[in-house]
Amino acid sequence: MTDATAQAAPADSTAAPEVLSGIRVLDCSIAMAGPFAAQRLGDLGADVIKVEPTTGEWQRHAAAGGATGNRINVSFLSLNRNKRSIAIDLKAAEGKEILYDLVKTADVFLQNYRPGVAARLGVDYETLRALNPSLVYVSISGYGEDGPYRNRPGQDLLLQAMSGAMLSSGSRGHAPTPAGQYLVDAVTASTAFEGVLAALFHRERTGQGQLVSINMLDAITTLQMQELSVFTVGKVAQTRGEQPHAHVYIRAPYGTFSTTDGYIALAMPDLHTLGEVIGEPRFLGMDTETDSWAHRDEIFEKTAARLATESTEHWLTALGAAGIWAGPVYDYQDLVDDEQIIHNGTFIEYEHPTEGLVKTPGFPYKLSETPARIDRGAPLAGEHTREILVELGLGDDRVDELLGAGVVAADTIDGGASGAQAGEPVTDAAAAVAAGERA
Repeated sequence: MTDATAQAAPADSTAAPEVLSGIRVLDCSIAMAGPFAAQRLGDLGADVIKVEPTTGEWQRHAAAGGATGNRINVSFLSLNRNKRSIAIDLKAAEGKEILYDLVKTADVFLQNYRPGVAARLGVDYETLRALNPSLVYVSISGYGEDGPYRNRPGQDLLLQAMSGAMLSSGSRGHAPTPAGQYLVDAVTASTAFEGVLAALFHRERTGQGQLVSINMLDAITTLQMQELSVFTVGKVAQTRGEQPHAHVYIRAPYGTFSTTDGYIALAMPDLHTLGEVIGEPRFLGMDTETDSWAHRDEIFEKTAARLATESTEHWLTALGAAGIWAGPVYDYQDLVDDEQIIHNGTFIEYEHPTEGLVKTPGFPYKLSETPARIDRGAPLAGEHTREILVELGLGDDRVDELLGAGVVAADTIDGGASGAQAGEPVTDAAAAVAAGERA
């Protein structure tokens, strides 16, 4: 068993408590940003209860890449480990009362409904604070809780486009290229995770809960702290050249270049040294600090022509020997197989009861005394409904009544669904609202 696999094994009762052990999080979010933030909390030991509609969260029915899985698609599987699931109809009065009872036991409530939806559902901050004054309430929106864009869809690509970041790379006259990740969702998730930890630390000191508001537009904007400061303070225009430079605020050559058998990344070399290595006499008389800006397109073009004459390995060896920053351009298989990734234990493996062996990215932090771990994989919709309701003090007969009335739903590993069928797709707009509108 590898170290990475061992991290994913069931918790050892003799191990030190996890850093967020004893913290209960109600995750009422959907899609990526909210669930990813809640998963990070679960990785550190929080008891994360995913509160889903009886039809299951929206992401269960939207498989990224067409990876549908067995009973849980990979999108949902990747964002919802270390959680329990309870499936509730929040439009039913009895369902709302169950949620309110859970709120009284919770430390954190997290939602990414569209602005106004939480109030309509009766789960807004003021309502829940009255039930639990020490609650840390996290609200994630696309553009903010109010303002002219409050009702715009908070979708990753649209926010990438609006952030200005796409016009910091590429070449003039060509359409901007989006990031190859769900970048804004991921940054927003990390921002929410930070906000929760800060609010919990404040509560430890004062006993006070508070509202933590995060919007995706601010998250992707503040990520560009250096670039935007160069623009606003340094007054340097965001100008793309004719060549596909990787960053408008970094001197040439800077980007990825074709070789005879692939690609290579090259970053900010001394021009004289580069000229000697690649055999480009034009660079030998250039001043790196001034000409790298003044002749950016020419430098990029000449570098590209020279690098295209030899293999990636040839240039990695030659450039590395000269102290020039250069590296390979990986695909995902290259990344998974990389010796440093393997050494770091970046990916972990664990057995999921319905999806089998899962290999997935692990944890972005390492804590010496309270390491993150996986105690459970992503749940089925309502897999823990009965368990959670019993914790609230309901007897089995009462749980059976709620299941029979469709107020709650439950699904089990052996495929036995109770109440509303947890696997049914969301088929209309009203059901999508009940499921929780995304940011």
